[in-house]
Amino acid sequence: MARTAAVGVQDFGKIIENQIFYVDKTHFIKEWWDSKDDVTLITRPRRFGKTLAMNMLEYFFSVRYEGRSDLFETLAVWEDEAYRKLQGTYPVIFLSFAGVKANNYNDAREGLLQEFVDVYNRYDFLLESDRLSSREKEAFLNVKENMSDMTAARAFLRLSNFLYQYYEKKVIILLDEYDTPIQEAYAGGYWREMTDFMRGLFNYTFKTNPYLERAVMTGITRVSKESIFSDLNNLEVITAASKKYETAFGFTQREVFQALCEFGLSDQADDVKRWYDGFRFGDCDNIYNPWSVIKFLDEKKFAPYWVNTSSNRLIGRLLQKGSPKLKTAFEDLLQGREVCAMFDEQVVFDQLDEDEASVWGFLLAAGYVKIAGYHTIHPGFGTEGIAYELRLTNLEIELVFQKLIRGWFSVCGSSYEDFTKAFLLHDVRHMNIFMNRIALATISFFDAGSRASQISEPERFYHGLVLGLMVDLRDRYTITSNRESGFGRYDVLFEPYRDTDDGMILEFKVAEQGESLQDTAKAAIRQIINKRYAAGLEQKCRKDKIRLYGFAFRGKEVYIDGGYLGELEESMLSV
Repeated sequence: MARTAAVGVQDFGKIIENQIFYVDKTHFIKEWWDSKDDVTLITRPRRFGKTLAMNMLEYFFSVRYEGRSDLFETLAVWEDEAYRKLQGTYPVIFLSFAGVKANNYNDAREGLLQEFVDVYNRYDFLLESDRLSSREKEAFLNVKENMSDMTAARAFLRLSNFLYQYYEKKVIILLDEYDTPIQEAYAGGYWREMTDFMRGLFNYTFKTNPYLERAVMTGITRVSKESIFSDLNNLEVITAASKKYETAFGFTQREVFQALCEFGLSDQADDVKRWYDGFRFGDCDNIYNPWSVIKFLDEKKFAPYWVNTSSNRLIGRLLQKGSPKLKTAFEDLLQGREVCAMFDEQVVFDQLDEDEASVWGFLLAAGYVKIAGYHTIHPGFGTEGIAYELRLTNLEIELVFQKLIRGWFSVCGSSYEDFTKAFLLHDVRHMNIFMNRIALATISFFDAGSRASQISEPERFYHGLVLGLMVDLRDRYTITSNRESGFGRYDVLFEPYRDTDDGMILEFKVAEQGESLQDTAKAAIRQIINKRYAAGLEQKCRKDKIRLYGFAFRGKEVYIDGGYLGELEESMLSV
């Protein structure tokens, strides 16, 4: 009989006691302990079992669970007699920053301090102990919601000391989702304040803590050492590229196929792979998203379960504010193609707005893209390093980007859908009406901030528009942008799948000072014709089935002109 596929249960003890579906990952306990690393940082995408793994470590090592051998007797770690003697023998401090999400620094700091107080409350029995002096008990009581930054920074150094005195044994510290406040700080605009706070906390907790036995931190990203881990020389960083713990998070293909067999769903294996496979850790390919697999086992239907577990706020911001080059890359990804990029697994959050390598590094760490291949770039080409071919990870990820992009134009109400309909019908008059409404509502939405110029705003906007059209019209057109054709590069080309549909080319131009929008739009159309951007499209479509559109911008004003290639060529010749 199949076990219960309960969703979202992160209490290891509850899972084992209630015979809830569980893939045995206790080999991680042995692998981590045998490594003898002082402080380990493990990065994995969200919902990949990090919190459950940390809870498992707490159940195994913590003196709070001394004598709970019943939880491990049927699992891999219990096969080693030496590890049976370790269970329940260490004081453990467990804390999580998962809930620290705020739009401003004061609220985020308040959330962190509340977590500190909650952790301290678990150990208030120390106040009754004669092993702590009166001054130490006073320091214990000073950890409260209105404590100073210095008191907060030293909170877990002090607690480690108190537990060491009580148990006469050094402590294990487990910090789950260490980078959630940092990601929120970047998205909320208070990055500097948060990194200053974190730097002091991590220095006292992990670097200058003589009462620390070992520690594990988990998160999505490897935040740059300079940002918060300065001088933390005892940190072992485990990223997606590391061979250590490569099967400890997520489900391997063998584990998934065994689960499908248990639940009588073996005939669904190919579709499960298409939806939820695609991750790679170390040398291990075919890692599946565990959250989505368990949801599928429970509900027995395919859906983008994982992508609906958070707002994807930061991902949306990166793509929305990203350069035209980044948006063009996502056009390729959404068409199922690979993009070539360089990245660093160390994410420098305060450079995300300016450094695309950091953006790709973040997207890879978060699980949104995967490495399909790589090649070496040699110095003679102006740079040196490894260039990676990246793809969207799986069908589930593709759907999250479609949803995200559609959401960009929700502020326009029905205007975006009305524009798309007018566009397909070649109704230029209504295209102008609806496009001006869209531009008024969204051009500033795509603006990168104070550094953006009047010229760069429309560029970011129209590449966002192209992504939106791609999501809505991809079943009828292959849509490409900034590709060579004829004697130059067109802005956007729509190649129809069906003979009954027209092909279309769009060119975008910013009106120069003193130039009318109408003249600018006509100049855009002349550029399409003169540079023969339609050369490739003409091999599939007749000239009376190819439409040309010129989009002219001045600030948030837009003017569109357009017509069929054959007619427009004749009118140009007659002038």
